[in-house]
Amino acid sequence: MSRFRDEVSIIPRVAYTIATCVWLGFFALMMELPFRLDPEGRRWPLAGKLAMSILPGLPLFILVLLIGYVYADAKRRGMRYVMWTLLAALIPNAIGVILYFVLREPLLVNCPHCGAQARRGFPFCPKCGGALAQSCPQCRRAVEPGWTHCGYCGAALNG
Repeated sequence: MSRFRDEVSIIPRVAYTIATCVWLGFFALMMELPFRLDPEGRRWPLAGKLAMSILPGLPLFILVLLIGYVYADAKRRGMRYVMWTLLAALIPNAIGVILYFVLREPLLVNCPHCGAQARRGFPFCPKCGGALAQSCPQCRRAVEPGWTHCGYCGAALNG
C-alpha cells in the first residue's frame, strides 16, 4: 500500500458518515434554494444545476474528513486528541487543521522488551528501562547508528 492510502485508512468510519451527511445536506440545500430565489435559475440546464449543487459541498466534505484524520492521528501519536479535534473543528478557515500539522508530535515507537509505547528519540523505555536505541555511555542520550562520537558531549562511542 502507498503511504497516502495508509494515512487515509486511519480516518474513522464515523468521519466518513458525518462528511457524507454534511455533503448531502449541502447538496439538497444548494439544489433547491438558489433556484427558487432566482427565477432565471429555473431555466438553467440540469448539468448546470447539478454542478452548482455538487461542487460547493466538496470543501466541507474534505474538511470533515481532515478533522476525522486529526482525531485518529493525534490519538495514535499519544497527543491530546479531543483538544486537537475541537481545535481543528472550531477554528475557522481550516487554521486549526493547519496548526495541527505544524505542531504535531512524531509517531510513538514500541519497546522491543515490553511492548509499551515511547516517544521517538527516547534512548530507554519509560516503563521497563530497556534500551530503545543506542545511547552515549557518558551522557546517556540517544545517538544515531553510524556515529563515532556523541553529538551532545563529544564522547567516543564504542562500535
